[in-house]
Amino acid sequence: MSSDTLVAASTKPIILSLLMSGESYGYQILQRVRRVSGGKMQWSSAMLYPVLRRLEKDGLIRSEWRVSDEHRMRKYYILTSRGRKELAAEKDRWRNVQEALGKLWAAAKPAVDPAGGD
Repeated sequence: MSSDTLVAASTKPIILSLLMSGESYGYQILQRVRRVSGGKMQWSSAMLYPVLRRLEKDGLIRSEWRVSDEHRMRKYYILTSRGRKELAAEKDRWRNVQEALGKLWAAAKPAVDPAGGD
């Protein structure tokens, strides 16, 4: 799995988790992802907005346009009850992956190359 594939797989649970704490708009989601990842995840708006549209189409989130404090129209995204249920399922799936990897990595011993190379 490429790192791009891993990022793509993680977008749904990350976005749903962020929206669990309350509504948010696109740029704010990008900033929160950057902050919670310590800058290791640098999502772009070109990557985010198609995912938001798909999550909305799937009924996991809904959106509404409102005037922001800066008097500009801003689209806010809100987690739906279906999205909360999906987030619970996503948590279980990701915990299973984390548990399996933890066991594998804890048991793994570095192989010794008989030729002495790396």
